[in-house]
Amino acid sequence: MNTKVYRLIAVLGLMSNIDVALAEEPIQPIAPVKEINLAQVELGKKLYFDPRLSKSGFISCNSCHNLSMGGTDNLKTSIGDHWQRGPINAPTVLNSSLNVAQFWDGRADSLKAQAGGPIANPGEMGFTHQLAVDVLASIPQYRIEFNQVFGTDTITIDHVTTAIAEFEKTLVTPNSRFDQWLLGNQDALTSKELSGYQLFKSSGCIACHNGEGVGGNSFQVMGIVEPYQAKSPAEGLIAVTGKDADRFRFKVPTLRNVEMTYPYFHDGEAETLTEAVDVMGRLQLGKKFTDQENAQIVAFLKTLTGDQPKFQLPILPPSTENTLQPRPFE
Repeated sequence: MNTKVYRLIAVLGLMSNIDVALAEEPIQPIAPVKEINLAQVELGKKLYFDPRLSKSGFISCNSCHNLSMGGTDNLKTSIGDHWQRGPINAPTVLNSSLNVAQFWDGRADSLKAQAGGPIANPGEMGFTHQLAVDVLASIPQYRIEFNQVFGTDTITIDHVTTAIAEFEKTLVTPNSRFDQWLLGNQDALTSKELSGYQLFKSSGCIACHNGEGVGGNSFQVMGIVEPYQAKSPAEGLIAVTGKDADRFRFKVPTLRNVEMTYPYFHDGEAETLTEAVDVMGRLQLGKKFTDQENAQIVAFLKTLTGDQPKFQLPILPPSTENTLQPRPFE
C-alpha cells in the first residue's frame, strides 16, 4: 500500500472520528450557505440598506438590524416611525435563516414573510407595501435591476421580500471558536470556557439552546419556575395561536454572537450576559448559579461569536427629481 493511500485512510479516519464527536454534541457547527441566487442577493442587499422603503425615508432594515452591531441595534426596544419606541427588543438578523420562524412570536414562517412586516408596520417603517413599491418603481435603476433579476417590468412586494430574504440567507456567522472546537481543534477553547459548556449542558440550558443556531428552533414559556415580570406588553405565541397555553411563550433566541446582541430578552431588560444567565438560571431552571459558575457560562457563550458578514456597502440607485425624497417626521 503506497503513501498516498495511507494518508487517505488517515484523513477518512479523522473525519469519521469528527463525525462521531459531532453526533454526540447537542450543538452543531454552522454550515456554509448553499443554493443562493446571487443576483437576488445583490438586489436584496441594496433594498436592505435603502431607507426609501420607509415613510420617513430615514429608516432601513439595517436601522434595527445593524450588521455592524451583531445584526441588532443594542437598544432595549427599537425606535420606529415618528420616533416611536417599539414594544419589543429587535432580534438579531444574523443566522435568522436557521430559525424555526421569525419574530419573537413566530408570526412569520419564513424570512420572506418577515421582510414585508416592518415596511407596513405603523410603529416601524410606517409605510405601505404599495407606496414602497411605487417609490422603487420611480427609480430608473431599480426598474432595470428588478427586470434583470426577475424578468419583468412590474415591481411587486413579492419581488422585494424575495430579494431581501435571499440576502438575509447569506448572513450566517461560521467559524466561531466553539465551532472550531466542535470540528476537532482542541486548543480552540480554554479550560474555563470548556467548564462553562459542560455546566451549560448539565444545568439544562441545552434543552432549549441547541442545534446550529444554539436556539431559535423552538418556543418556550418565559418563566417556568418563577414568573417573569416583563417590561413589555408582548405576550408571545398567543398572538398567533390564540391559545392561552401560549401566553408568554416566545421563540427561544439564538445564542450565536450573543456577546454582541445586548441587551437581552424580548423586553431588553437584561443589560449584560451575567444578568441574563442569572435570570435564566433562576426562572427557567430553578438554579442559582454561583459567581464562578456564571462566569464560566458567560465565557462559553462568548466563544459562539463567529465570522461576521463581510461585504461592500451597496451604492444605492439615485433618486430622480420626481422620486419621493426623504420625508421628515411630521
